[in-house]
Amino acid sequence: MNKLTSVTPSAKTGSVRSLGPSATPEVPPNETDESDEQLSGVGVYVHFPWCIKKCPYCDFLSVPSARQDIPAARYADAVLAELAARRAELGAQPVRSIFFGGGTPSLWRVAELRRVLEGIISAFCPDSPPPEITVECNPGSLGYDTARKLLDAGVNRLSIGVQGLDDERLRFLGRWHDAEKALGAVRAAVQSGMPRVSADLIYGVAGQSPESAAAEASQLAELGLSHVSAYALTIEPQTAFGALARKGRLPQAPEQAVADAFLAVDEALARQGLEHYEISNFARPGQRAQHNIGYWRGLDYVGLGCGAWGTVTRDGQRFRYRNRPQPEGYMDQALGLGGLGCDPERSSAALRQLEHESEALSADVQLQECLLLGLRLAEGVDLERAAARIGAEPWPRARRRAAERLIERGRLLQHGTRLVIPKPAWLFSDGIISELL
Repeated sequence: MNKLTSVTPSAKTGSVRSLGPSATPEVPPNETDESDEQLSGVGVYVHFPWCIKKCPYCDFLSVPSARQDIPAARYADAVLAELAARRAELGAQPVRSIFFGGGTPSLWRVAELRRVLEGIISAFCPDSPPPEITVECNPGSLGYDTARKLLDAGVNRLSIGVQGLDDERLRFLGRWHDAEKALGAVRAAVQSGMPRVSADLIYGVAGQSPESAAAEASQLAELGLSHVSAYALTIEPQTAFGALARKGRLPQAPEQAVADAFLAVDEALARQGLEHYEISNFARPGQRAQHNIGYWRGLDYVGLGCGAWGTVTRDGQRFRYRNRPQPEGYMDQALGLGGLGCDPERSSAALRQLEHESEALSADVQLQECLLLGLRLAEGVDLERAAARIGAEPWPRARRRAAERLIERGRLLQHGTRLVIPKPAWLFSDGIISELL
């Protein structure tokens, strides 16, 4: 997935269990210190747009297709052509992380995915140690053999869309796997020797108890996962669930039940030794998702593929772009870039045609996004350092007053130049962040 924010459960002010007494996050320095080295380089995101079936809650770009109908080789050729053009435009930079999202990238023939991965490494980091390289997988298209092939191709992290371990709930969510298949995919990934395995869970589904959400999280963690992403079910307007909700035909969990599930999952994964390092993410020590941390810290990333988003710096100005969202149109346009990689001026002009939309990001917008995303992290955001890096004013009068009110209410902490939402206030983070924007 190429989405910058994940879902935060909201809860009305009332009686909810605490996330724990620790207001000042204690996290390893190597994971929280924003050194110049950690803030350099780019992430690379590759979007694979096809899936077997569109889930009714999904608002990502995905195109249902039978596996045999996916133009795997042609799509790899197109992504590599775009890569060459973007590499010419951006110049030599180290790469921090590589992420294959979708859609369902585990449907891509591994030989073609490997070809793209080797092209990225050759373009950005031929002489450097391999970065974090993640592939998103659906349990229905991941077994031991596929996991081993991905490992042999250089992938060192898998993210598996488990979403739940109850067959009835999985059917409600439109998943094309059952609980047994989900558990089997996780076991296969771990047993394959893949260094790092993550799983996604959805909680806050109508009829699910907080105890059930916690039990599923524990059951997955016990299989040897290094990371868990747990998201509350959110109804997006442009989805099948959104249409049902507008008609009053979609069963939804009460807000308090969602909040209780959020707290129960936190407690369960803490008992399993996973650190709650971001509102929707948990990791064992040293196993945080480095690619997503790049998003949350507002760093540049190159988007490749149909419908991919990217945020890059060109000639000192930061831009966000999105590629054409139609697979055939994207491939036709990208393949036309062939041979332009050695000519930066022509490559740049052709890339603008490939992009469906693009906007220059002002310094104020960039700093707002640093707050929006960085405050989701347990260690928060060093506002003044981010502002100095971007060239923005960290403390306009309205933000200063809002911060003072939040600090007085115990909803915000300030440690020097760093702002932190204390864990007991994470349930209210959406409102807290909006006040600071």
